[in-house]
Amino acid sequence: MKSIKAVSYFVHFEANGYAELNQLIAEKSYSSIFIIVDENTHQHCYPKFIPNLIANCPIEIIEIEAGEVHKNLETCIGIWNVMTELNADRKSLVITLGGGVITDMGGFVASTFKRGIDFVNIPTTLLSMVDASVGGKTGVDLGVLKNQIGLFANPEMVIVDANYLPTLIQREIRSGMAEIIKYGLTYDNHLYQKIKENPQLNIVDLIHRSIEIKNEVVLQDPKEQQLRKILNFGHTIGHAIESYFLESEHKENLTHGEAIAIGMVAECYLSTQLFSFPKEELEAVKKLVLTIYGKVAVLEEDFQSILTYLKHDKKNVGGQINFVLLNQIEETKIDCKVSNEQVIESILFYNK
Repeated sequence: MKSIKAVSYFVHFEANGYAELNQLIAEKSYSSIFIIVDENTHQHCYPKFIPNLIANCPIEIIEIEAGEVHKNLETCIGIWNVMTELNADRKSLVITLGGGVITDMGGFVASTFKRGIDFVNIPTTLLSMVDASVGGKTGVDLGVLKNQIGLFANPEMVIVDANYLPTLIQREIRSGMAEIIKYGLTYDNHLYQKIKENPQLNIVDLIHRSIEIKNEVVLQDPKEQQLRKILNFGHTIGHAIESYFLESEHKENLTHGEAIAIGMVAECYLSTQLFSFPKEELEAVKKLVLTIYGKVAVLEEDFQSILTYLKHDKKNVGGQINFVLLNQIEETKIDCKVSNEQVIESILFYNK
C-alpha cells in the first residue's frame, strides 16, 4: 500500500514501514530506543516486530498493564521514572507498539519527557491503526474522563502492519470498525455503503482509505478548530457512556467502538430531530450497529450519570455541550446545541 503524507510525517505500511524506520534510526543516530508495550502486545506483537528492527544502540522494553483503566498520569510517571533510571536522554527514541492506549499515552510520554523526544507509532489494533495513531493527538484520561490531559504532537512516522490483526479477538476488530463507519457517515458515503452492504467484508481493504480520510481532515484542520470536529461524531454521547460503564461497578466495560456505535445511533436520531437526516438512514444505521455489536443495555436509571459525564466532555465551551450531527451522509453540522431531554430521547431510541 502506498505511503500517506501527513502534516510532518508519513504513514507507512508493512515491510516498507520497517525499512523507513531503520533508515530513520541510522540517520538520527539515536542514543537508545524504548519500546512501550502492554503485556498483551509484549507477548503477541513484540515477537513479530523485533526481527524487523535494526539498531546499534541499546533497546529497552517498558511493559505496562493493559487496559483503559491504566491510561493515566500515574502510569506515565512510572514510565518516565524507568526511562530516567535507564539513562534516556534527548537523543532517545520511543516506539509505541500497541493499541490506542499505548499510542495515545506513549506519544504523550515521549512528547513531554525532557520537553519532547522523538517517537514512532506502530499500532497493533484496528482501532489504533485507523484512528489513535494518526493525527497528532496524544493524551491520558483523568479518572474516567477520556483524554482530558494531553497535547498535539506528531510522531516521526507511523507504521501500519495488518499482520498484527490476527493477534486480536473479534471484539477488538469490531471496536475498530466503529471508527471506519464514522468516516463513512461523515466523509465518504461510498465507504459507508460498502460496509452497510456487507458488514463482514475484509477489514484490511478498509484500513488505507480510513487513514486517508482522517489525514485529509487533519491536514485541513490540525488543531480541531472547525472541520476536524467532524471526527467527534458519535463520540459525545459515546464517550459519556464509555466513561460511565468504565466507572460503574455493576456494568461490564465497553470497548471504545461499542460505546461509539451507540453514540452514532443516538446522534443520528438527534440529526433527524434537529436537521433533515433521513429517518430511513437512521433505521439503517441502527440495524447495522445492532448487526455488528448486538444490543447493550443502557437503562433509564443510567441516564442521569451519563448526562453528568456529558458535562465533562473536552469539546464543551462555557458549559455548553457541543455535538456533531448530520444533515445528510457526508454533510455534517458542528457545534450543535442539544438539550438533556433530547439526549435522553436519543438513548431511548437506541433502546427501542
